[in-house]
Amino acid sequence: MLNRRELLTSAAVLAVMPAAAANTATANQQADTLYASFVDELMEASPEFATSLGLDAGAKSTLRRRLSSRSLQARKERKSLGASMLARLEKVDRKALAGQSATNYDAVLYGLQQEDAIAKRFAYGDSCNPYVVHQLGGAYQQGPDFLDSQHPVETEADANAYLARLESFATALDEDSEVVRHDAGLGVIPPDFAIASALTQMTALRSYPAEKSVLTASLVRRTANKHISGDWGVQASALVSGKIYPALDRQIALMENLKTKASHDAGVWKLPDGDAFYALALENQTTTKMSPAEVHQLGLDVVAECTAQSDTIMKAGGLSQGTVGARLRAMFLDPKFRYANTDAAKETLITDLNAKLAEVTKLLPRYFRTLPKAGVQVKRVPKYIESGAPGGYYQSATLDGKRPGTYYINLRDTAEVPSWTLPTLTFHEAIPGHHLQISIAQETDLPLLRRIGGYNAYVEGWALYAEQLAVEMGLYENDPWGHIGQLHDAMLRGVRLVIDTGLHQMRWTREQAIKYYADTLGDPDSGAISEVERYCVWPGQACGYMVGKRFILAQRDHAKAALGPRFDLKAFHDAVLKPGALPLDELRTVIDSYIATAKA
Repeated sequence: MLNRRELLTSAAVLAVMPAAAANTATANQQADTLYASFVDELMEASPEFATSLGLDAGAKSTLRRRLSSRSLQARKERKSLGASMLARLEKVDRKALAGQSATNYDAVLYGLQQEDAIAKRFAYGDSCNPYVVHQLGGAYQQGPDFLDSQHPVETEADANAYLARLESFATALDEDSEVVRHDAGLGVIPPDFAIASALTQMTALRSYPAEKSVLTASLVRRTANKHISGDWGVQASALVSGKIYPALDRQIALMENLKTKASHDAGVWKLPDGDAFYALALENQTTTKMSPAEVHQLGLDVVAECTAQSDTIMKAGGLSQGTVGARLRAMFLDPKFRYANTDAAKETLITDLNAKLAEVTKLLPRYFRTLPKAGVQVKRVPKYIESGAPGGYYQSATLDGKRPGTYYINLRDTAEVPSWTLPTLTFHEAIPGHHLQISIAQETDLPLLRRIGGYNAYVEGWALYAEQLAVEMGLYENDPWGHIGQLHDAMLRGVRLVIDTGLHQMRWTREQAIKYYADTLGDPDSGAISEVERYCVWPGQACGYMVGKRFILAQRDHAKAALGPRFDLKAFHDAVLKPGALPLDELRTVIDSYIATAKA
């Protein structure tokens, strides 16, 4: 928000400006003030969001003691807040904006319009996630890791804030249960296998004595590390045993009961207005108007391309018998590529990943003009959620740099992550993938709302583009098996397009999808199952990756053709990265502007 002096200064400048310039300045000022207000409102509604950014300090320090409300009333309020933001933004004179200001406006407007369309049409779910509690979502799944890895414990006040949030965690569990009952009354129940997987994780969280729970152990460990005296373990375990475990028991009983009513149907077509839900989810996650049929065909094309390329490299390496999928399965089973399934070997695996990060870091200046200041660390997915979690994911650094970006890798079974799969996963999740893109955005002078916002097709599209860029950087010149891993993961994103549309539009069964996945990619059954079950509860999300990658590559080809010898890859990367995450059509506009400027 502007202070009084800024308002007076702005008024004086506007008084001597030509009318058109004054209108532009006023529109810019209105938009920037709104963006700042939106961030404050979002943090107030979601204190965890403030903590994740490192902004829960100073005037916002009370947010560190709170968790988001997850109740039905809170869901209504979130929808109302989104509608209010949209209405306020639409009052800004878009025609008076230009350049980056126009890009900011269009990016924010697109997201608000998308969310508002979903909120107005559906009385269930959370945005384009149809289910509130499942193997990949819910307070039970998100809360413990948030408290352990993101809530800071540096002072006694932080430790007390942790206890306050621990008490709120019990409330969050009951609020989730309230929403689950409401949505079930509308006929919105996760598939039976998703509930079963969630119950496995809930039971794992519940299985420890309160004093040994991760919720207690985290506070005890970190207060000890910071020499913060107090009976923290006693206080935390009392909350765990007295409030959290009873709430978790209630939720387990609810989900056990719900499982008896759940169907085995995997797609959202079974839900009220399910076809429309999927159409909006697909548009939301790809930021395109591609139809399910178009997405499905793109997936088949990608699978064919990657299969052919993999076949060539495999034959050169002496693997020629059977389908590519069968040969990939043989590589998964080959002991020479496998780490032992022990904690010690998993630590060695993480050490090897850090060595790979060091290798790619040295090459970055040849391909990027702008590099992130924030560091990145590698950590295991917490054991209590690893059974249902994806193979890897990224958690961004705080804005103040106190907590680095984190690349999480799922090591529930090292058979799922043989050595030939690890380089491309590392390039995707860390650098030049998520960590590079997200950190660069956070370190720009864009409005805070734009620095921290994201669009799935852009964010995941960039990370998948980064996997391809690693090939171009020569990182596989002496690693043909790793190159097969890169092609395997590119083919995986094609498989996702086929399966996601198959499940939600074409009424594929879970088993049909698992068979296609395993036959095509050769993955162990456990990996195939968790991946397919992920698509069942996150409709459309898996489609953003390849749609985004193909779009970025197409824009790069367009820029090369338009600029000829004047094309500069570093400048292209700046053009893609520095404006922040965008809907794909808006990225096209940005690239066209970059080309026009480069030609001038």
